Amino acid sequence: MAVSLRFRDLLIRRLMAPTPQGLSLSLRPMSSNAQEEAPKEAPDHSYESLRVTAAQKHILHVQLNRPEKRNAINRACWREMVECFSKIAQDPDCRAVVISGAGKLFTSGIDLMDMASDILQPQGDDVARISWQLHNLISRYQESFNVIEKCPKPVIAAIHGGCIGAGVDLVTACDIRYCAQDAFFQVKEVDIGLAADVGTLQRLPKVIGNQSLVNELAFTSRKMMADEALGSGLVSRVFPNKEDMLEAAFTLAEEISTKSPVAVQSTKVNLIYSRNHSVAESLNYMATWNMSMLQTQDIVKSVQAALEKKDLKSVNFSKL
Repeated sequence: MAVSLRFRDLLIRRLMAPTPQGLSLSLRPMSSNAQEEAPKEAPDHSYESLRVTAAQKHILHVQLNRPEKRNAINRACWREMVECFSKIAQDPDCRAVVISGAGKLFTSGIDLMDMASDILQPQGDDVARISWQLHNLISRYQESFNVIEKCPKPVIAAIHGGCIGAGVDLVTACDIRYCAQDAFFQVKEVDIGLAADVGTLQRLPKVIGNQSLVNELAFTSRKMMADEALGSGLVSRVFPNKEDMLEAAFTLAEEISTKSPVAVQSTKVNLIYSRNHSVAESLNYMATWNMSMLQTQDIVKSVQAALEKKDLKSVNFSKL
């Protein structure tokens, strides 16, 4: 009985302990120079428009990799995003993802030259068939960013320079957003004669919780600069430059990767479910979810580490 009470008290203290501001000082972030010197290409990830590297243990770095085209999102990118994040979702070694843009900016949005024929000259013999083809096309493009949200591994967007048009659709599907001071966000679609149709209008209101501001940005396509993005809640931190931002993003990913993958991935799944359902529905879903997840050995390992005053980084959690 005494052992049981001691175990319970330690577990309660661990769960109730306040989270310190920022990240643990014991973490040693990998420097941006190290990232640039020896990036290890991730196996089974070979793409035209993306570059995927194993940044650290359990962490993948996905880069939009068309810097000469300002990382404009072309047909290959729409297709490869689905392939990439579907593989990451099933990768038992991966526990966190950082997504960024190569070159001078995050992304300039859709590649209009590459996609003009799909949008302006859709296939079909009549209005019904043309509409059917366009519906299928738009649905495929939506899935390119839905897969980020569906991926159970936390995805951190690290944004520098412009994040324009489809870039906003992309980052609002991510779990955490950091940006550099030079970043700006622009819902650009109205300037090219269409409504944003792959996620911004659906996710941005829930991300920032200010419908008036969302309407303003979407109706005018004005730029939201980094400080306004921070104040509105679109990003959680702003950094002086791209290098500092990436270092912080990888430090955050490292912190996440030390936790139980069962706990982290379960948390993401339930946060997204709760966003789209009532409190009562979400609590019922959580109870159903945890009636199996509470049987994980990760709880025993985490509590044992607490009893022995060990850092969670020393705990060997099984792959998931």
